[in-house]
Amino acid sequence: MAAAGPDPLFGLRNNFYLGAFQAAINGSEIPNLSPDDVVERDCLVYRSYIGLGSYQLVINEIDASAATPLQAVKLLALYLSSPENKETVKSSLQEWLADPITGNNPILRLVAGIVYTHEQDYNEALKHTHAGGTMELYALNVQIFIKMHRSDFAEKQLRIMQQIDEDHTLTQLANAWLNLAVGGSKIQEAFLIFQDFSEKYPMTSLILNGKAVSLMHKGEFDEAEILLLEALNKDAKDPETLANLIVCSLHLGKPATRYLSQLKLSHPDHILVQRVTAAEDSFDRALTTVT
Repeated sequence: MAAAGPDPLFGLRNNFYLGAFQAAINGSEIPNLSPDDVVERDCLVYRSYIGLGSYQLVINEIDASAATPLQAVKLLALYLSSPENKETVKSSLQEWLADPITGNNPILRLVAGIVYTHEQDYNEALKHTHAGGTMELYALNVQIFIKMHRSDFAEKQLRIMQQIDEDHTLTQLANAWLNLAVGGSKIQEAFLIFQDFSEKYPMTSLILNGKAVSLMHKGEFDEAEILLLEALNKDAKDPETLANLIVCSLHLGKPATRYLSQLKLSHPDHILVQRVTAAEDSFDRALTTVT
């Protein structure tokens, strides 16, 4: 039996995983792809447009005749484009997931996991992702378990990924996320993973934020701020960059109100915005009881 040839989508996938969305789009004209590879390529390209915030382009270009994975990506664009679409998208997801023909599609399950993770409904997300089957599903499971403060379950998912491909970009990313969640001596290991990415690949907001968060855990806030400002130059609306700059600025004794205002405007549902708003509401209620 002949050995499998090189993976034609390797570079495109890698750019997408590391947040180099424009590079993924620019490098997507790949000749001689199989029909399945064409669908995967198109999914990655449209998900890259979603990563850039170009939701309407995705909604407009994917029509009703497109394959199930692309329809799932369109649902994700609809969900992220407007709060008004959320209930409709969740209803469509449940309908498609219940359909024996489409229900087990890995991209549909992945989109369901992403949507319900955004909703902070982690148990519902895991219903669709927990069986795994692709590296992206396993990586999403790691993220969900970390959000649930279950590092033990996250580690089990990471072990599966390591058994499949220890050097895979998503395995390395998941390892870094888990190291950051565990903390302690693992922080330096996380930093080294992001440092390795920064030496191998073009610098992205994801890589810069990973290095910065590692430095913040080590108390090196001045160095972290430099990296976060570099990330802000690449994408002024990136929610993780803004959230990390808020935390970093507070530790440095610098004003963070502008970053918070930007985050509130561009990502009003971000968990940091929700926490700040809840704290402000509690403070206002406390004031009314005093006065």
